[in-house]
Amino acid sequence: MIKYPILEKGATIGVTAPSSGVPRELHHLLNSAFRSMGKKGFNIICGETAWTQDKAKSSSAKMRAEEFNEMMISGNIQLIIPPWGGELLIETLEYIDFDKIQNKWILGYSDISLLLLAITLKTGIATAHGTNLVDLRGEYSDDTTAMWQSVLSNKVNESILQHSSEKYQAEWQHDNPTPHIFNLTEQTYWKSTVNERVKIQGRLLGGCIDTIRHLVGTPYGDVHHFKENYIKGDSVIWYLENCELSTTDLRRSLVQMKLAGWFEDCTGIMFGRSSANTPVTNYTVEDVYNELTKELQIPILYDIDCGHVPPQITFVNGAYAEIESDNGQGTVLQTFK
Repeated sequence: MIKYPILEKGATIGVTAPSSGVPRELHHLLNSAFRSMGKKGFNIICGETAWTQDKAKSSSAKMRAEEFNEMMISGNIQLIIPPWGGELLIETLEYIDFDKIQNKWILGYSDISLLLLAITLKTGIATAHGTNLVDLRGEYSDDTTAMWQSVLSNKVNESILQHSSEKYQAEWQHDNPTPHIFNLTEQTYWKSTVNERVKIQGRLLGGCIDTIRHLVGTPYGDVHHFKENYIKGDSVIWYLENCELSTTDLRRSLVQMKLAGWFEDCTGIMFGRSSANTPVTNYTVEDVYNELTKELQIPILYDIDCGHVPPQITFVNGAYAEIESDNGQGTVLQTFK
């Protein structure tokens, strides 16, 4: 059985940086996020790692893991949201005490998704892939991003519905800030490899493929163990997003995941929008998606609201989902069962 945390009103957020911290010249972003979350009724307990960044990480692997472990067992913290992602979270895994992981939400994306997936696979505790803390510093959030709070407040055996966004952000415009942080200028349009309405059901698993692919073959990426112990009999829907990979690197990563058995009993795969997906000669990302559909005989949805091209839907690892997509629009119904 999947174990679902519940977000209560007035919860205290633990802010720790198991990947990258915030360098001094950007501390104002973190302070702004704290003020914004305070106005929403949340309390903040911030660790030391959030304020430091050197050599592509906030601090040593042991220090990052120890601070996370402390926040995880603290009775004063109900939710953990890192400032943002980074590069080297994988260094911390051997120092994280998975036996003492508590039933509390962790929310984030990018490199944080490696930790989220590892926790759900090893413990059966649901984790939340969605916005990071720094992107919650606006006066308010756009409708898609704002759903993180409703999703994390959903109760066991209840369902929560999210819709595809109306528009997405093509590029950051730091000299043109908006009240909700993002510059949402482009029309959202979900696509698929099948020319028909897509409807798939299963347990959600996923994250940033750049990082979660490195769990393959490790004790932290045992998908078979997870399926046997926590969702016996249920199929899986994978949601993935590409931050920096070329099309050939993306293809290699997907083949490795397939060979490791990650796509067994899979009813569909969803890919987030990406500014990467760089073609190699004339090998495009659409080629990658179409090959995967033929090999696995499942529909592929792509350009969905997930990852580094905001806004993004909040996907809960382990939750039972019903995904529908038709005519460029989509819905995600998650049930905490």
